[in-house]
Amino acid sequence: MVDRTHRVVIEGSRIITPRLTLRPWATRDAEAALAIYGAGEVSRWLAPALDPVADVAAMQRLVDRWVAEADTLEPPQGRWAVELRETGQLVGGVSLLPLPPDEGDLEIGWQLAPNVWGRGLAAEAGHAVAHQAFESPSGIEELFAVLRPRNNRGAATARRVGMEWVGETDKYYGLRLQVYRLRKGDLDDYGPTTTLRAH
Repeated sequence: MVDRTHRVVIEGSRIITPRLTLRPWATRDAEAALAIYGAGEVSRWLAPALDPVADVAAMQRLVDRWVAEADTLEPPQGRWAVELRETGQLVGGVSLLPLPPDEGDLEIGWQLAPNVWGRGLAAEAGHAVAHQAFESPSGIEELFAVLRPRNNRGAATARRVGMEWVGETDKYYGLRLQVYRLRKGDLDDYGPTTTLRAH
């Protein structure tokens, strides 16, 4: 469950939470990212489908693509590397991207290295990106997560972010997926939060 006294600090392209720093991907991240995207237990749940990244060279190509793509995304869209604030260790990735086919809906996606599962970090990262989206001047009123059936861990994370299950669809990625939605007014319906924008 997300800490009820959490704080989210937005500093330009960085988002800071009590335990995490979300920052843009950098080319130096490929080796650490392989521990996430090279893990079969992570890639098997991704939509669209993605085979485990085979090696550092393949991961480098993928990270380089994310870095190049960053300038083409309209805020509040983005991809962030997730680091532990205490150690600076890269432990995951989180994204806010348009859903195909019409790209009218925005999807929060999260992936964490298996060795940090079970600590609520994915929910903390997803929650922070939701804050960033809803606090932006873009007028976004709802966000989505789409999950493969039987992805119980992902479903639990979506609920901890504050999302509600709204049904199944085959609209996205040519897959049968579970859809979760978060409305702006429901982000922190359990009590007050603090979102700070650094200047």
